[in-house]
Amino acid sequence: MASADLRDELLCSICLSSYTDPVMLRCGHNFCRVCIDQYMDTQDESGVYSCPDCREAFQERPALIRNLALRNIMENLLITPPAQTETGICCTYCIHSPVPAVRSCLHCEAFLCDNHLRAHSKSPEHVFSDPSTSLEKRKCSVHKKILEYYCTEDAACICVFCSLAGEHREHRVEMLNEASENKKKKLRDVLQKLTSKREEAEERVRSLEEQRQKIKEKAAGEAKRVTALCTDIRRQLYDLKRKVLREISRQEKEESRSLSALIKHLEIKKDELSRKMRHIEELCNMTDPLIVLQEPDTGDLCDPEEEGGDEDTGGHDKQLHDGGDLDVAVISHTLQSLHEVIIDIRSGIYVAGPADILLDENTAGNNVLISDDLKTATWTQKSQNRPETAERFQSYNQVMRRRGFSSGRHYWDVESSRSGIWCVGMCYPSIDRRGDQSLIGENNKSWSLWRSYNQYSVIHDSEVIRLPDKISSDRFRICLDYGAGQLSFYELCDPIRHLHTFTAAFTEPLHAVLCVWDGSIKILGGKQ
Repeated sequence: MASADLRDELLCSICLSSYTDPVMLRCGHNFCRVCIDQYMDTQDESGVYSCPDCREAFQERPALIRNLALRNIMENLLITPPAQTETGICCTYCIHSPVPAVRSCLHCEAFLCDNHLRAHSKSPEHVFSDPSTSLEKRKCSVHKKILEYYCTEDAACICVFCSLAGEHREHRVEMLNEASENKKKKLRDVLQKLTSKREEAEERVRSLEEQRQKIKEKAAGEAKRVTALCTDIRRQLYDLKRKVLREISRQEKEESRSLSALIKHLEIKKDELSRKMRHIEELCNMTDPLIVLQEPDTGDLCDPEEEGGDEDTGGHDKQLHDGGDLDVAVISHTLQSLHEVIIDIRSGIYVAGPADILLDENTAGNNVLISDDLKTATWTQKSQNRPETAERFQSYNQVMRRRGFSSGRHYWDVESSRSGIWCVGMCYPSIDRRGDQSLIGENNKSWSLWRSYNQYSVIHDSEVIRLPDKISSDRFRICLDYGAGQLSFYELCDPIRHLHTFTAAFTEPLHAVLCVWDGSIKILGGKQ
């Protein structure tokens, strides 16, 4: 009892555990240093501090005095306190001083230390278990007997009376250890499956992380490329602007000099005419007829240019009336460089290709009509009786482009008929030309967008992916980024809508290919 009282005196009133680095306030009460520091921190805002035990108030935060004597007592007298045991359960039979229990006897309902365990009865009715387990949980709630069996039908732990005369008497039962091992085996199987799934998830996460990093790097590269492209566009536009403005300024100065000379000449002429007019007016106002008649003939006083013409002045007048203005044609010609800038912009994004997409009639099936401009494929019931060659599609109404793309970015636009079955896409030149494997999308050498009875799908290697969204436009765009291994399909609506992107490591040049049944497809000149 004295030992218990002593231990109570060695407990911090804040954490209710044995002192750790004990300190003392001026009022004489002891606490763990960490505990009292945290307690004082809560009082910092109010500025009024007090002892947790006696409530003595302090005007300032009190200094903490280390209690060396109490620290020595903790170190010397409490070498192995009960609180340091793993379970916190002490031996039932060690009544003079607490000793940690290592096992519990379910039959005796007692906890045992090492010494009492060695002396305890080892007969079968004495069942030992971990001391941290509650003894009540190890007994049957009905018969108050030890749970020794497991009912597999009810998935319940039962005692011997439950298995012999209780509600489980006709059920299949197992010993607890046996049932536990069976369950552990199942749990190990589940654990193995979960481990496998976790590894798959981790691998998937790694793959997605790599993909995200690649996308991030690609986005950074694309942003850098677009930034450089826009910078170059601004530079070209700025240079073009300066060039055009210089031309306008040059023409303005040249025309201004010419007009200034003409104005100066006319000013002189105007002054001379004014002088002659004043002289004539003076003559008209004279009363002496002799003076008037002695003056030269009035014809001599007229403007010589009116009589004989002034070639120089006439030339100026002609320039004034026949084109003394800015040469807009020269300015427009200078602005033609803007067309080159636009071409550079298009080549920096996607190579235009639509005007370059020409169908190769040598590959066309016998039920496909090819337009004169080689841009439209139309289904026809009448066979064209084309010669059978190695490059011609024999089994389906298909036709390929003459040349393929083996690098860079390209796009091409198509317009389809509102009825019929058709597909567009791209394929390798090594695609089969006869048999079921020659249909685009039904092999690993082609990728296609299909329309059949108002249902749209994308197909590669016979794998069909139906497009769920409603498609109302008859125009589509096919974009190829050969280096990135991406082939994308878009609906040309407002705004343009992405339908699907195939990703692959292309190993051959890709050719545009069309396939028609009871309809037609026309290749358009696309816009960037």
